[in-house]
Amino acid sequence: QKMPPSLPATINIREPRWDQSTFQGRAKHFFMVTDPRNLLLSGATLEEARRVVEDYRAGTVHPGLTEDQLWRAKYIYDSAFHPDTGEKMILVGRMSAQVPMNMTITGCMLTFYRTTPAVLFWQWVNQSFNAVVNYTNRSGDAPITPSQLGTAYVSATTGAVVTALGLKSLTKHLPAIIGRYVPFAAVAAANCINIPLMRQRELKLGIPVTDENGNRLGESTAAAQKAIFQVVVSRIGMAAPAMAIPPVIMNMLEKRAFLKRYPYLNAPLQVSLVGLCLVFATPLCCALFPQKSSMPVSSLEPEVQDEIRKKDPWLETVYFNKGL
Repeated sequence: QKMPPSLPATINIREPRWDQSTFQGRAKHFFMVTDPRNLLLSGATLEEARRVVEDYRAGTVHPGLTEDQLWRAKYIYDSAFHPDTGEKMILVGRMSAQVPMNMTITGCMLTFYRTTPAVLFWQWVNQSFNAVVNYTNRSGDAPITPSQLGTAYVSATTGAVVTALGLKSLTKHLPAIIGRYVPFAAVAAANCINIPLMRQRELKLGIPVTDENGNRLGESTAAAQKAIFQVVVSRIGMAAPAMAIPPVIMNMLEKRAFLKRYPYLNAPLQVSLVGLCLVFATPLCCALFPQKSSMPVSSLEPEVQDEIRKKDPWLETVYFNKGL
């Protein structure tokens, strides 16, 4: 039997399979990255994918390996290992955990928003999960200390709870549908606190910037600011459909006899609606900005510009991993 031709060692698997300069290409990429089925893969499957990817990057092509198998291994590898450090990421912090975790937490936040203890509990759960995700998907390879981690977590959780309780008291005398949007306002406010705090080390020391070929040129705080801003916008956008559409539907359903007769279906229905929104909102909002973001050298700090000019006087654009 004739062996299939050997795969060339020139496929660039450091980059996504689809053109990342287009929204469609980025969306296809993130539908793969956020696929919840990746959570079910065994440790052996993850290690095999790591071996295939690392060997291929080193110039060793496994016999019989096809291009589709190579890309599949790359996406399994990307779903579980950090792009800058290569470390295996915490299971609940991976992007493939976003939909199942967020649909459960958001669904419960929207269902149990009427009492103060419920608001406190679900905002705490949500910020705990966000803290894990933000730490797991941070940009760069710089470690974060336990005290920085603790400060960020406490600040974000406090900010979310204060926002939620403050808005809840303001909406007491307003129509019920307005009260349903309090969790979204709290989540949006908390994202503006949580993400910069969890990534404060990047804001102080900068994140790695590279040329087009991935050669490291230095660390930039201006790049870190841009990266974090883009992630905050993506996260708020991700939460918007899941927290804006289900309340309208649930408000209509609660006026019908069906939910009055079967009130225990409230939470499962809410969670399912949120899940349906998140399956599409998560990858599409991750795709709003390129993962390998860029900025002009002229927009960097003067000292970083000087450092880069010494290495490459004609370089105009630098690239960095914005994180997720």
